[in-house]
Amino acid sequence: TSKEIRLEGKLVQFALRNPHSYVHVQAPDAKGAMQRWAVEWSGTTQLGSQGVSQATLSVGDEIIIIGRPSRVSGEYRALMVSLKRPSDGFTWGTRAGEKVD
Repeated sequence: TSKEIRLEGKLVQFALRNPHSYVHVQAPDAKGAMQRWAVEWSGTTQLGSQGVSQATLSVGDEIIIIGRPSRVSGEYRALMVSLKRPSDGFTWGTRAGEKVD
C-alpha cells in the first residue's frame, strides 16, 4: 500500500458507478510498452459530493494519475490516489476528504 506509480496517458473509458468507479487510461508500463490500465476510484455518491460527474472526464482527455499498483505481477490495475488533467488544471485527490474508501 505504500508503493505508488505515475500513469500519464489518454483516457479511454470512464465508468462512473457503484460500488467503485473506474478510469481506464492508455499509458506505458515500467518497460515503456503501452498498456490499458484500470484505475479503481470512489463510488458515485462520494465523487458526486466532490463535484465529479459523468461529464467531468471525456474519452481522449490527457490525464496524469498517481495510484497504488496491483500486488499481482502482470496486472495493469491501480487504486486511485490522485488525478490531474493538465489542459484545464482539474485535480482530484489533493483536497481533504478526496481519497478512495
